[in-house]
Formats: sequence, C-alpha cells, structure tokens
Amino acid sequence: MEYLFKIQRKIVPEVIELAETRYSILHKIYNEGPIGRRAIAEDLELSERLVRNQLEFLTDRKLIKVSRAGAELTTSGEEFLAELERYIKEIKGFYNLERKLKKIIKLPEVIIVPCNLEYSSVLKELGRTAARYLLDLLQPRDVLAITGGYTMARVAEMVPDQPDRKFDITVVPGRGGLGEEVEIQANTIASTIAKKLGGKYCLLQVPDNLREENIAAIRKEPSIQRTFDILRQANILIHGVGQAEVMAERRGRTLEEISDLKDKGAIGEAFGFYFDARGEIVHSTPSVGLGLEDLDRIDKVIAVAGGENKARAIPAVISPEYQDVLITDENTARRIISLHGQGD
Repeated sequence: MEYLFKIQRKIVPEVIELAETRYSILHKIYNEGPIGRRAIAEDLELSERLVRNQLEFLTDRKLIKVSRAGAELTTSGEEFLAELERYIKEIKGFYNLERKLKKIIKLPEVIIVPCNLEYSSVLKELGRTAARYLLDLLQPRDVLAITGGYTMARVAEMVPDQPDRKFDITVVPGRGGLGEEVEIQANTIASTIAKKLGGKYCLLQVPDNLREENIAAIRKEPSIQRTFDILRQANILIHGVGQAEVMAERRGRTLEEISDLKDKGAIGEAFGFYFDARGEIVHSTPSVGLGLEDLDRIDKVIAVAGGENKARAIPAVISPEYQDVLITDENTARRIISLHGQGD
C-alpha cells in the first residue's frame, strides 16, 4: 500500500492534496456544523470559491446537507469520514509515526488522530476517536471507570446516543472531584456516558483533595463503600494526563509547594502522582479513588491526551506498567518523537 501512495505522490499529487482538502472540510463540518461557507474558508485558509465547489461536490454525494444555518454532515458523511481518516493516515505516514511512538513509550497500542486544527477541535477529535474505541470495546457486564478533566468531558460529549442498543454496563467515576466546574467532574462524565449508552452508573460524591486522615474516615461511609466496591470491579479505565504544574494549581497547592514540585523535576501527573522526565514518581498526594497501584488489575487502561503542551508530560506518565493504549493527536506525537530524537 505504501508503494502505491509513493506512486500517487509522484504522478498525481493533486489527488492526495484534494483528498486532504475534502477531509479538512468534512472534519470542520463534523466538529462545528452547522457552519457556513465563509467560516470554513477563513478557518481552513481556503478560498471561498474552492470551498463552495467542494461543498457542492459533497452535497451531490449526500455526504453533507446545506441549509440556511450552514453545512452539516449526514449519517453517510459521518461514516465516510471515518473511512477517509484511514486513507489520510496512510498517506501521511501515520503508521510509521505510531511505530516510533510505541518505541518511545513502549505500549502495545498507540492511536494517532490526524488533525491540523486549533486545540479545542483537537480535543473534540480525540474525544470522538476515544468514544469510537470504547463502543467497539465494551461488552455486557463491563464496569467502565473514567476520570475527570476537559479531555474526558470531550469523550463523554462525543459518545453517540444509542437509542436502539442498551449497553449492559456500569460506569463509575475513577476519582473524586477537584471542586471545579461540574461539566468536567468525573461524576458528571460517568453519568453522561451511562445515560447515552443506556447503562447504569454510580457516583463518588467526595472531593479528591482531602487530607489523608479525612480520606480514611470518608472511606468508611456506607455509600462511599458501595461505590468503591463497584470501582474495584472495573475492567476498563479511561483517563487523561495532566501537566504537573497545572494539576498542582487545580489541586489547590501553594506557590511554595508548586515550586518544590518544579525543583523535583515533576512534569506530568495522573491519579495524584507526579512524574519526572524519567517516568519516576517524585511526589504523590492523598486522593479518593483509583491509584496507580490499582491499574495492574484492570484489563484495559486507555490514556487519552493531546496538545503539544503535554508532549513532555505524556511520556513521563505513560508506561506499560500502567497503561495499554494511548490515544493522542498528530502534532503531539510528532513533538514527542522530536523531543526523544526519533525524528526522520
């Protein structure tokens, strides 16, 4: 297949360029539709004439529908976008990128999302890919644990409603809350996914940044015990990766404590554990919910993280000791590979 793409690039490069243009347009419509022609042209830096011609082409093939509100993908368009994504990944050498990233982080499975978009759209595409991965993975009686944060909120948002299929699963928050906006709390995310899939859910109504002595007392509460009993049965976990300094601020650490973390070389965070560039744990905080020590017993642990600002944090946190799958975006993958001297 790679040989054929090499021939295409030499003999008919305009075919590949056109495919990438149509992919970008479909992708933009998927993420922001209904969206007007002018907005598409401005955001993708294309001429309005080119965009108009492409919208007509895509409409004729019933991949999009255009109204006064703007362009939207049809059901066929959404299905085709997934197929086109595989083609784009082939011609852009994504499988080679995935191979290099696997070598760095040593995971058996890496999924790279193609994107040349602003950060908010990158998060949305990461969420779509992770949601699709979950739907293919889930089996009856699975217990899915999920943490909080902006990336996980996008995963929940992109899980499609399944009115004709009820998933016999239970979704449980993997962590307590951090006192942030309700939309990115693990409880909200878990309930959203469960409702969309017709499954069950339970809540963990405790903050994640309590003192250790308070955590011990709260764990004895019957309602908390019931949630922990279910959480211990989780066979799938999906979580994000944080930058050490950002997560310390979110956890309400003082400037002195944050400075101490920097001095220790902390660059990445997950589950209240802070990692340095070598992947060593340099600090941990008391927390409510799953810890790193619990990940080994979970059948499938999926990390979803993107954005070039996390290119140093991701390889610090991700390890075959804890995770099985990493889903990230193209730009972040290339940045990680470059930082580790694995570029072309």
